[in-house]
Amino acid sequence: MWDWNGTLLHDIHAVIAATNASFAELGMPPISLDRYRELYCVPVPRFYERLIGRLPTEEEWEVMDEIFHRHYWRQAERVGLTEGAAELLAARQAAGHTQSLCSLAPHDRLVPLVRTHGLDGHFLRVDGAGAGAARGGKAEQMARHLAALDGVDVARTVVVGDAVDDALAAAHVGAGAVLYTGGSHSRASLAVAGVPVVDSLDEAVAAADQIAASLPR
Repeated sequence: MWDWNGTLLHDIHAVIAATNASFAELGMPPISLDRYRELYCVPVPRFYERLIGRLPTEEEWEVMDEIFHRHYWRQAERVGLTEGAAELLAARQAAGHTQSLCSLAPHDRLVPLVRTHGLDGHFLRVDGAGAGAARGGKAEQMARHLAALDGVDVARTVVVGDAVDDALAAAHVGAGAVLYTGGSHSRASLAVAGVPVVDSLDEAVAAADQIAASLPR
């Protein structure tokens, strides 16, 4: 099971640009990529808590979320895939492996974007998030995603993502996880999840295959 933003989609620089544009509107100082990766977490309001010293109120969060996404979606259509992602997905499908996509990106934005990149035919299912999902993390969404997949053994499923929350969600549903360093977290931040941490999608797939091979059939 693949994550989208920061994993298959190499959008971290668009995220930083949108974050700093939204911070400027909110009267907050800009943030560097390294600092962002050090502090970022899901649920996203906790990221803002780390920045401002308290959780945003519901009203503040709605404003922050709207401003960020206004800036982000202006750039998203120009963002490319992670190096080798398209070829890797095609090769996995050709080899008979099943793949799905579960993301906290809004579903109505995610599906056309996946189609634009020519990837929709590689997945058994593509699920983005409904309103407010990023506030609570990915665990329940991942559970619904897996429940909708016919004939998929959760115990033999491995999630590839770029955030600690991907590993937490995988543990919640009983799946394995591999975390990729090209997205929202630093390597040190990812290491706390206690799952393999890799620097490329090729390495991620190799690690996922190792995890799957170690499980009882």
